[in-house]
Amino acid sequence: MAQIEIRLPKMGESVTEATITNWIKNIGDTVEMDEPLVEVATDKVDNELPSEAAGVLVKQFFQKDQVAQVGEVIAIISTDGESAPVTEEKIVAPISNAVQEITASIASVVDTVSSENIDKNGPSGKFYSPLVRSIAEKESLSMNELESLDGSGQSGRVTKKDILDYVANRGSNVADAAKIGVPIAVKVETPLVAASNGVVTNAPSNGHFLTNIKEPIVIPGPGDEIIEMDRMRKLIADHMLMSVHVSPHVTSYVEADVTNIVEWRSKVKGEFMKRENENITYTPILIEAIVKAIKDFPMINISVSGSNIIKRKDINIGMATALPSGNLIVPVIKNADRMNIVGLTKAVNELANNARTNKLKPEDIQGGTFTVTNVGSFGNVMGTPIINQPQVAIIALGAIRKVPAVIETPHGDFIGIRHKMFLSHSYDHRVVDGSLGGQFVRRVADYLEQFDVNREF
Repeated sequence: MAQIEIRLPKMGESVTEATITNWIKNIGDTVEMDEPLVEVATDKVDNELPSEAAGVLVKQFFQKDQVAQVGEVIAIISTDGESAPVTEEKIVAPISNAVQEITASIASVVDTVSSENIDKNGPSGKFYSPLVRSIAEKESLSMNELESLDGSGQSGRVTKKDILDYVANRGSNVADAAKIGVPIAVKVETPLVAASNGVVTNAPSNGHFLTNIKEPIVIPGPGDEIIEMDRMRKLIADHMLMSVHVSPHVTSYVEADVTNIVEWRSKVKGEFMKRENENITYTPILIEAIVKAIKDFPMINISVSGSNIIKRKDINIGMATALPSGNLIVPVIKNADRMNIVGLTKAVNELANNARTNKLKPEDIQGGTFTVTNVGSFGNVMGTPIINQPQVAIIALGAIRKVPAVIETPHGDFIGIRHKMFLSHSYDHRVVDGSLGGQFVRRVADYLEQFDVNREF
């Protein structure tokens, strides 16, 4: 009987897992080629996965709300129409030799170790399996250490892999820091970085950070409302926390006079709508200036992988977009340096609309090399944006305001009303120094101020 394995595909840069949100087809159902099979969700996008073969769905390896890793088999399709039984063997990604050695040594003693000294339910309510408790006792882990682990299993449950990874790295950083009197607070792991050939390097042993920092326990008061974070908000929180731990953030600010841009847009927006059937906003004009500056300073368009710097060939601009739910998503304009102002306008409008209507495809949020966030749309004049890993820089666009300004002319200076905005540029100080970060954002402002008010589109 011919059987086809359906694996969870790669769904975005640095995306290593997805949650099964709904099976569109049930076991025994007939499935056509490219017909939607299952709905999945990542921290970046929700999507339907099409079937890679025609036949009968004979096995589902994951149930609703369970998390699958990229590359794992999630279903089996029989191509001859028979729904014969399928073994429930799951595909497990290879692990490092060090972890394999630890696994072997622990496996030899697990059966003889009692798990009576560690309760199956921790103070926080987390459940610990007998195997996890056995490993914890063998390695002399305390309940506090177990509670500090951010599990990768369902509902945050600590898995065997989580505890083995913790054991493999436990103590080395603490011992080294103790020698020089530095208290250890956080063990930071390098994020996933995908090179241009698609190879992922320096992947962390799991998708979480191992910390000794304890979050405060907040006791709600009378009348307080408790709102649980949704799945996307939890993943955004993890990503932001990872970014500030990985990258030392520095932010430089520049104020730009964008009067010429405001006047030009006011002059052409009616004709632009009539000719292109698109509303031209300030965003594509600002992105155009950013792309020009990136071409002048290509070392802004990089990623860090361990001790290596990956200099990106393409200029792919991510634009942070607020969703109706209050969450954020970052669709990407691919090869933005090859587009004119009309192309950028259409790309911006299409991606923003698809983001808000939940129509983004996985490829729409992949491959970003630099991110833009428009805090001015909320009436903010500036901000300190957090870098969207594995990029090294992000720029926040402030609100455009009418302000009094000194205007220099050959006949003397005078006070006039100008349209100005702040640009806030956050960058990774490991690889971007203040000189580069400051010159880059200044160059963006220069391009904005030199905008030709008589320009044709």
